[in-house]
Amino acid sequence: MFIELLATIFAGVAAAGLLMIVNIALGRRLPRWLTPVAAGLGMIAATISNEYTWYDRTADALPEGMQIAVTIDEQSWIRPWTQIWPYTERFAAVDTGNARRNANQPGQTIADIYFFGRWAPVNKAPVLFDCTANRSALLIDGAEFAQDGAVTDADWQPLPEDDPLLGIVCET
Repeated sequence: MFIELLATIFAGVAAAGLLMIVNIALGRRLPRWLTPVAAGLGMIAATISNEYTWYDRTADALPEGMQIAVTIDEQSWIRPWTQIWPYTERFAAVDTGNARRNANQPGQTIADIYFFGRWAPVNKAPVLFDCTANRSALLIDGAEFAQDGAVTDADWQPLPEDDPLLGIVCET
């Protein structure tokens, strides 16, 4: 966040400097108030650019084995341009490389789900997926496992058959 703040400030300084160079080239014919306006517009452009490129930069930096399952696009009346071009503010990714299965429980897989947000820390949650019954159970508070590997205290939640998380976990 601090780096983006610095980048925004430098974008404003660069835009003001560019306008000053243009003004000198034109023989100082431009009004003086255009310099702070150019700085402000440069800062706004840098901020908008950071908003729209955050998802691509973050997704490209994901390690091998991470698959993006869900993206949440944002529209806001405070940012009127997002009504036309929404941007991705949050997404969830599944760590398929570290998914765990138990031979005694066919059709069940434990996978870590990572939740990314634009201005939020990354959150990780282990989730048990039952691919045969289309359901999942969050294992954040720990879980009790029986001798055969079954989770005894799971709070199962039904999932639709076309759930993207279920699809990614069950196909791997």
